[in-house]
Parts: sequence; C-alpha cells; structure tokens
Amino acid sequence: MKEVSIIGVDLAKNVFQLHGSAADGSVVFRKKLSRLQFERFMAAQPACTVAMEACGGAHHWARTLQGMGHTPLLIAPRYVKPFVKRQKNDSADAEAIVEAALRPTMRFVEPKTDEQQGRAVLFRTRTQFIESRTVAVNALRAHLYEFGHIAPLGVHQVKRLAEIVDAEDSGLPEAVRLCCRELLAQIAQLGERLRVLDREIARLSGQGETA
Repeated sequence: MKEVSIIGVDLAKNVFQLHGSAADGSVVFRKKLSRLQFERFMAAQPACTVAMEACGGAHHWARTLQGMGHTPLLIAPRYVKPFVKRQKNDSADAEAIVEAALRPTMRFVEPKTDEQQGRAVLFRTRTQFIESRTVAVNALRAHLYEFGHIAPLGVHQVKRLAEIVDAEDSGLPEAVRLCCRELLAQIAQLGERLRVLDREIARLSGQGETA
C-alpha cells in the first residue's frame, strides 16, 4: 500500500469525508469518519499534509492537526469548486480539496490562532448587536410614524423618540406605548452590551502592534 502524502478533508458538524492520496496523486483511501473517529485516526496517522476548506471549524482543526505533527492547509471554498469533477457530494468535495491543494499556484489561508478567532467573534458579535439595535430603532420610528410622529434616522434620535412615547399629548394608544417602551428597553440593553464589547475591544487593541 502506498504511503499517504496528503489527505483532503470535507469538514462537517458530525461526519467527515477523507480522501487520502499518495505523492503521485493516486488514491490511497476514501473514508467517512465521525468527529471522534477522525481525531483518533489522525492522531495515529503518520505526519502528512492535511487540506481543508477554510470554513467554520477549519481553524480549530488546523490547530489540532498541527499539534499532532501534521501540516494543515486551508483553502478558500471558491478555489476548491472548480476541481469538483463529478456530481457534488462529500466524497467528490474531499477529492477536489486534494486536487486544489496540489496546484503549485494555489493560495492558502493562514490558520488563525485562538486569540485571532476570539477577536473575530468579538467583532462579529458587535456587528450583530448594532444590526439588532438598528432594527429596533427603525421599528420604533415606524410605530410612531403611524400616529403622525416623524423623527430623523439614527440611534442618536432615541431620546427624542422616548420623549414622544412618554408625552401625554402624543395621542398614542396604551398598547402602542407599551410596545414602544419595550423597544426602548431593548435598545438600551443593546447599547449597554455594545459598551461592554467596546471596552473589551479597546483593551485588546492595546495588546498588539496591529489594532
């Protein structure tokens, strides 16, 4: 049996498809393994190159495989797609990953460290909170508009909108006031969460040369 030179892995949440190839590109094995089986298999596998698409979980597995002595290669999914030779499935994807990784001009994604991934999660969460707050502010403006109250765009107008909600002469039914106050509470809560994240971002920005 030929020695495995490179293994292409089609990652998934529970079941991984593996495609092992020799140095000449010939197929050595095709396997479908659970997460636990995959980790055990790779721990027992002699050091080799392991190619994966740079998708969710790939950076974690890159670090894990590197700790086992393997050389992980991460490829952007758009660079793998042209190498799928037949009907798309897990096995074809794993083979295509190997084909892509063997190309001498292929560009790879640098695996992220724990800290780098953590910062990416921090920024994505902040973006999510900002989007949620914008949705709540726009809903508040829309509710008040239905009763003749108009306010400019922007989160900085929330105080003005809150004054309209609380004003006795605003002509708002109690049900509308209730809903608007719930939205105001949500906006305030999201604002506090954003301040927590901003403080953490400010702290982290002082720890490295690249903020």
